[in-house]
Amino acid sequence: MSQKTRPSGLVFSVSPLTKAKSVGRLAYMSDFINFKSLKRPPKPNTCLVAPENHCLAAEPDFEPPELAMTGRGLFSKLSELVAGERRFGNIETDAEALRLKLVATTGLMRFKDDIDIEVIPLDEGRATFAIYSRSRVGYSDLGANRKRVAKIIERVTAI
Repeated sequence: MSQKTRPSGLVFSVSPLTKAKSVGRLAYMSDFINFKSLKRPPKPNTCLVAPENHCLAAEPDFEPPELAMTGRGLFSKLSELVAGERRFGNIETDAEALRLKLVATTGLMRFKDDIDIEVIPLDEGRATFAIYSRSRVGYSDLGANRKRVAKIIERVTAI
């Protein structure tokens, strides 16, 4: 196991076996998921939104809208949206890859759910995205991930 320091001065450990980072007593994966090879678990506590043929190994719940903005513009809008939401934390972004990764905390029970977002630039100054929101624990989330993804889509498409 090796230790690394973030620009913020936070020291974390990286395990060569799992590539998991641990900060204090919290552990999380730092790598962005690969939507192309994503395989969903058999549990109903996930929500996947992706354009047709973007996920080759998983069936999305529904397709996202195409928006009249560039990929960078959509990435900026999504970054601002998640930064302003009080239940989202541990936000990691990669502006070059147009990727976001964050943790959502549920209201009542304070469960942690992981969310990955990939912005997909299209032709003619348009863009869309893929979102995968999933619960860390339990079998059913009572639709919490689907509602969260729908809320993100609603807010990002609002004028």
